[in-house]
Amino acid sequence: MFRHTARVLATAVATALAATVVPAAAATAAAATPSTTAKSDPFYTYDSSTPLSSYAPGTVLKKRTLQYHIVGLPTPVKAIQLLYRTTDAQGRPAANVTTVVRSLKGDGSKAVSYQSFYDSLNPQDGPSRAIAGNVTLGGVIANAENLFLVPLLTQGYNVVIPDTEGQTADFAAGPEYATNTLDSIRAATAPDAGSGMNADTRVGLMGYSGGSIATNWAAALAPAYAPDVNKRLVGFAEGGLLVDPAHNLRYVDGSLVWSGVIPMAIIGVARSYGIDLKQYMNSYGQQVYQDLEHGSLLDALGHYPGLTWKKLAKPQYADPNSVTAFVEAVNKINLGSAATPTVPGFIAQGNGGVVEGTFGNPPGIGTGDGVMVAGDVRALARQYCATGNGSIAFHQYNLLSHVPVAAAWAPGAIGWLGDRFAGKPAPSDCGHIAPGNSLAPEQPTSVS
Repeated sequence: MFRHTARVLATAVATALAATVVPAAAATAAAATPSTTAKSDPFYTYDSSTPLSSYAPGTVLKKRTLQYHIVGLPTPVKAIQLLYRTTDAQGRPAANVTTVVRSLKGDGSKAVSYQSFYDSLNPQDGPSRAIAGNVTLGGVIANAENLFLVPLLTQGYNVVIPDTEGQTADFAAGPEYATNTLDSIRAATAPDAGSGMNADTRVGLMGYSGGSIATNWAAALAPAYAPDVNKRLVGFAEGGLLVDPAHNLRYVDGSLVWSGVIPMAIIGVARSYGIDLKQYMNSYGQQVYQDLEHGSLLDALGHYPGLTWKKLAKPQYADPNSVTAFVEAVNKINLGSAATPTVPGFIAQGNGGVVEGTFGNPPGIGTGDGVMVAGDVRALARQYCATGNGSIAFHQYNLLSHVPVAAAWAPGAIGWLGDRFAGKPAPSDCGHIAPGNSLAPEQPTSVS
């Protein structure tokens, strides 16, 4: 009973804080003048004559130390930013930026890689830009997440904050989110990073919503892509998870608030994998595409109530599975087809999406938290249990929607990670997770 009461209180407090801080941050951002961290900031550009491909993933290319900013205002906290070599969604060498904030109480032996839910198609909204002082509407989200970062720093963790979407803002491209995250950890713990960390630093992964995409994909790809990082991971803690994007698009189809993620997903998939999806859009769809091409989640949420794929597409492409290129791309970002993580996991998911205006209950998909599909998350957790990872803790909040679950999840996630760093046995809910959906790859309905 006490644990339940504490959880409810934590939810109420965190929700109240978020309700206070986010509008204030938005007002400040609207009134502030963007700093010198603009598109022309040379720090973000790899400008050496040496081919980027000649460097190993995770190599530090540039480094700078600056004051940590919140909605454009400098704080006394120092942050180290690193430009490092990584790999994009198509397997090509790329340069990306991560930020390291050192804890005054820590000794560099432990760190949390925190993956932001900044969810944007504009590179200017990345957390590193907000930390450096750039003020954008989408960057307000990264600023609000300081509510989650402060407890980590006060508990002695160094915090690593990668720009998970890369420098072209490849929204929803899970495999790229993973490589950006894993190579960020490599860079942050490299000898020349100046972070106080090293190759022995243990690391936990943490992220909610868009941040959970990076967190889970990083945990899944680490054994093959970054075994050096995987052996130092203590676990991954996440909530509000995107598993099968094709299911999510059907679930939010026609919703009052979250339907704006449909065009965001179309744009993100097209950009990430270099495909032209505009040709399948009708005139209205192309206009929405243009309006959101450099937009953030805040430009999409609630701006397109009742929007459906059918309203965006030409009549012959009313079924998204009729677009073969789109089907192939969304299958690449289906976590159900990725490897099982080898480290313990803590997964939380809401199922009260009607509160946020999503009333969909499609056959074979069911309900969710308003944007993420609960049956998909259950299916993934069960799949991990069945394929060798019995250290999966899972909690479904049946009465909470996507936004409040973040407040309920965060205290538990931090506590769960603390236990993993302390060496305590990881709890397991395997055997107690309700059945979920099929996560089989989508099949095209016709050749397009």
